[in-house]
Amino acid sequence: MEQSQPSQLAQYIPVLFLLVAAVGFAGGTLVISVLLGKYGKRIRAKDTAYECGKDPIGEGSSRFSVKFYLVAMLFILFDIEVVFMYPWAVVYKDMLADHATRNMILGSMISFLGILFAGYLYALKTKAFDWKS
Repeated sequence: MEQSQPSQLAQYIPVLFLLVAAVGFAGGTLVISVLLGKYGKRIRAKDTAYECGKDPIGEGSSRFSVKFYLVAMLFILFDIEVVFMYPWAVVYKDMLADHATRNMILGSMISFLGILFAGYLYALKTKAFDWKS
């Protein structure tokens, strides 16, 4: 009896080759950079920080207001919520054809958008988007 398809383990051989190549490339570049770095001349000008052609002045890390991070988190929150609408839009027409899920699909999205809108109104009311003040 002759097998027409390779075994499941044989199907992963190209993935194994790719993994070995990726690890070999990463390790090889690290080893080469360490070896070549030992022979390079280190001078003070090369070791200073470079900021668009100007000498760095002041601290490297300045402190941000907590409001800035709050606005960033709100942006991520509302941005991620929009991603959940794409799968819903893809299956919406198919679920309308099924009588059991016809009313549930639209109601679930309306409740989802209602909660999202309530959170948006709360953020507006508490002035969470105004991070300059």
